[in-house]
Amino acid sequence: VLATPYDGTYRQNANSECALVGVDGGALRIDDGIFYGVEMECRMTRPVTVVSMDATLYTMRCSGDDQIWTERSMVMNDAEVDGGIIMIWDGYAFRYTRCDDATE
Repeated sequence: VLATPYDGTYRQNANSECALVGVDGGALRIDDGIFYGVEMECRMTRPVTVVSMDATLYTMRCSGDDQIWTERSMVMNDAEVDGGIIMIWDGYAFRYTRCDDATE
């Protein structure tokens, strides 16, 4: 598994605790091609660069709550927030701001 250009720890919302990854009220992390969400993780496979966009489309091989599933997700750098990302799943878009390096 390889690092992605999106590796880092991100706040779920403005009050998120960056030291807590993968729980409600905590943070999300992308590390070496694995997305760690709330009580789930996804291997970010089959990256496809989106033409004319600063974005990558991934096949997400996910597991959590005793289930395994596959979905597509697009991740892109946030043009308005330095170090932030936007993650798009089928029908949903999320904006995350990067946690400070000191809290990662």
